[in-house]
Amino acid sequence: MRVLIVTAGSWGDVAPYTGLGVRLRSAGHEVSLATHERFERAVTAHGLGFRPLPVDPRQELASRTGQGLAKAVSPPVALAQLMRMARAFMPGLAAGVADAVRAGTDVVLSSTVTDPMCAALGEALGLPSIGVYLQPVHPSGAHPPMITGARTFGTHGNRLAAHALWLGSERIFAPAVTALRRELGLPRRRFSGPLGLPRERHVLHGFSPRIVPRPADWPAGHQVSGYWWPQTPPDWKPDPRLLDFLDAGPPPVFAGFGSFVTAESERLSSLLVDAMRRARVRGVVQAGWSGLHAENDDVITVQEVPHAWLFPRTAAVIHHAGAGTTAAGLRAGIPAVPVPVQLDQLFWANRLHGLGLSPRPLRFQRLTAPSLAQAITVAVHSPVLRTRARDVAAALAREDGTRQVIETLDRLG
Repeated sequence: MRVLIVTAGSWGDVAPYTGLGVRLRSAGHEVSLATHERFERAVTAHGLGFRPLPVDPRQELASRTGQGLAKAVSPPVALAQLMRMARAFMPGLAAGVADAVRAGTDVVLSSTVTDPMCAALGEALGLPSIGVYLQPVHPSGAHPPMITGARTFGTHGNRLAAHALWLGSERIFAPAVTALRRELGLPRRRFSGPLGLPRERHVLHGFSPRIVPRPADWPAGHQVSGYWWPQTPPDWKPDPRLLDFLDAGPPPVFAGFGSFVTAESERLSSLLVDAMRRARVRGVVQAGWSGLHAENDDVITVQEVPHAWLFPRTAAVIHHAGAGTTAAGLRAGIPAVPVPVQLDQLFWANRLHGLGLSPRPLRFQRLTAPSLAQAITVAVHSPVLRTRARDVAAALAREDGTRQVIETLDRLG
């Protein structure tokens, strides 16, 4: 079949679908990926078709509203900032998704952010449409909503908090999706579920049940498939300078904040160097979208390096706890030092700590060199954390997250 995967967001919201797409292609499907133009080369390098979506995510995160989201210290403030961003780009994104789907496909697979639009398009065009999510967004008593940063509010409290978050998510998606449904000639639908989607929607989740077990109170159509591992670019080779650095001493600690954009990159770079010096470790700092930079005898800065290649060569990873970076660290079998900034990063950071794979998370907004140095020391020298990380990596290596997606498409065919 012709399969169209639709996703929007940062590179972490795109990379797992390159792995899923390549695997689906090997199963005989013709696969295209619809996402932001910034990622076109990264998609087509793997032999996948590409359809452009509007909006530059880096530009949005670097905007005043994006910076406000990064500085938000409470869920209500973060949600308010997110709604301001959505008002600016959601109508254009919805139009772009509609164009991508109308270009032709037999089935649509859509990420969390694009699923409300794809569900409407599938309904109007008579196309099978399936959610393929990287985060557990459907409410459950088993865990709190992702952006709260809480470990749990208890079974009833988790559900109540999730319903409160529903009201906020409606305000993000409803205007654009309502306009799209009107354009498609569909009846107005009251937003009654997460992201405004019907409860019976079929959704496959691209994370391991060992990391987030499927909640018993989820709808039957919501399943946890396992991770969809990103593809390494076929022509990528490590920089000789990085190879020399890795060979020159003990495994370093990786530090990177991925697509997070801060106006204080110089301060953050200095803080990382200070923390590594205090912890007496060598370091590899990834520039990321913030343009971090740190160089001395014990620290090197790199640009884009596949995590699947680099992480197994490190002693621990300091990161923002995005879904993709968290998964890469789990796969490598090394302890993490989570420093969440916003949104679902708070959830993944708490999962790492709760599973015994990291020290207690450090909120970015309150990060200091001494606190980070202490966490680095624990991560690097704790045999308990290291053993647990290796055990989890071994278990993940036995899983096949794409199998359930392939079987679902086979049933459609």
